[in-house]
Amino acid sequence: MHLYLVQHGDALSKDLDPGRPLSDKGLADIGRLADWLGERGVKVKEILHSGKTRARQTAELLGSVVESGGRILEESGLGPNDSPRAFLEALRDSEGDILVVGHMPFVARAVSAAVTGEPDRPLVESVPGSIAGLTRDDGRAWCLFLFARPGFY
Repeated sequence: MHLYLVQHGDALSKDLDPGRPLSDKGLADIGRLADWLGERGVKVKEILHSGKTRARQTAELLGSVVESGGRILEESGLGPNDSPRAFLEALRDSEGDILVVGHMPFVARAVSAAVTGEPDRPLVESVPGSIAGLTRDDGRAWCLFLFARPGFY
């Protein structure tokens, strides 16, 4: 199983728009990320997002390229301060590749929790539009195989 954890793209400030949709930069960055993933043949069975506008928009943009006959779903437990351990536990019996769009600090804490077992042990420095790819072996251990930020892809 591959798990792709994406921090939503750059969003407008609350002062400009309380709904915090993606900014022009965020739209462009996520468009480039979608192209980059498409060039690598990434396909996922499911895309999950937190339900916040910026996460939903990011999921939809990526889904136009990487979603493979599955679905794009709003999922609880993906908010900025939600438990990455609970999220990872919920994936224990999942099969097939999944892409998740979330927020900071959740995304970085989920990567750390999966790889080191310690969510508060820094492993990656995520910025809006970052992606971390994790793979899980038969023993259910996670390994980081990919990390990219805008400017790399």
